[in-house]
Amino acid sequence: MNSCPVQLHGARFRTDPGALYRQMRTEHGPVVPVLMEGDVPAWLVIGYRELHHVLSTPSMFARKSDRWNAWDQVPQNWPRLPMVMEIPTLLYSEGEEHRRRSTAVSAVLSAVDLHELRVVSTRMADRLIDAFCGSTGTDLRSSYTARLPALVLSWLYGLDDRRGDHMAELMTDMIDGGESAMRAQGALMEVMGQLVVERRSAPGADVVSRLLAHPAGYSDEEAVPELIVLLGGGNQPTAEWVGNALRLMLTDDRFSDSLAGARSSIRDALNEVLWEDTPTQIHAGRYATQDVELGGRLIRKGDMILLGLSGANRDPAVRPTDDGRSNHAHLSFSHGGHQCPYPAQEIAENIAVTAIEVLLDRLPDLELAVPESELRWRPSPWMRGVDSLPVTFTPAPRQGEY
Repeated sequence: MNSCPVQLHGARFRTDPGALYRQMRTEHGPVVPVLMEGDVPAWLVIGYRELHHVLSTPSMFARKSDRWNAWDQVPQNWPRLPMVMEIPTLLYSEGEEHRRRSTAVSAVLSAVDLHELRVVSTRMADRLIDAFCGSTGTDLRSSYTARLPALVLSWLYGLDDRRGDHMAELMTDMIDGGESAMRAQGALMEVMGQLVVERRSAPGADVVSRLLAHPAGYSDEEAVPELIVLLGGGNQPTAEWVGNALRLMLTDDRFSDSLAGARSSIRDALNEVLWEDTPTQIHAGRYATQDVELGGRLIRKGDMILLGLSGANRDPAVRPTDDGRSNHAHLSFSHGGHQCPYPAQEIAENIAVTAIEVLLDRLPDLELAVPESELRWRPSPWMRGVDSLPVTFTPAPRQGEY
């Protein structure tokens, strides 16, 4: 079994991550030693059973990063820092504190009226499409798929479009982990802090107000990072989910031959993408609470475990026989106590289905404007999405009713 660490950054993730994961599995097995940016070490779990075990055993693979034994190797301006800093939120808490937060978040998101959500999503989709439907083409990523989830989540937070777009841009900068990651995190905390102060003094019918009013008793200092986590978990992954599903439907004959009226295929495409091109490829992280064997590797106490969601979904031991179109056993929403709350999954799927339905209803002859081979994926090993999605279509009339 190869013990030489794999560099977990670079262009290989842009070209063919499937081949890269196959190579990792052949050379290293289900648990891969890796080096993140700055040569910071970790273990990447790409075996389905092994990852399921990690996610199901919090007593052995815990969430709080104060256990990490490699903090002394982290550069001061490390681009991954916002994703591992121990900020008290649902994402990083454990035990009773995690139950308190998860109960509140689930209740707040469960209160979202899914019918109203669909109506709002449709209205906002129509408005975005009206901005380009009179032409003969557009880049769907920049004009549609990257914007619609941000607009809908802004509505859920009670924000206008301008403030919503600004927060979505900051969130993208933070998650992408570039040089501006820490600066974006600081700006996001400031913007969200202002929103919390506003909602505390003048509550409304929105997610922010409901969280502040919940019996869990969130202080302003607790609410700000929690709301950022909810926004981050809903915005960029949903945007990439929609974009990746549209790419599949525009390039795969099983879908592209019947785009017009393809409503029955939309959920199939969305589910298949969660197997093949899941938006969140790798998630950080868990930390071993003791020395433990995992997938034939000795994991030392304090070692970081990276959740290889994409690699696990590609594990040949559990691959679905139907290309993933009806099998929902993927790990794209994670698993166990820290999996994506079910109401959040419902909201994301509602937005994604509506986004594709409205687009195909309005522009039924949508076609990819370039050969599939010219599409370029983001180079990040963490998120999966195309850099652009250029399409052509016959000009269509504006809807004009919002």
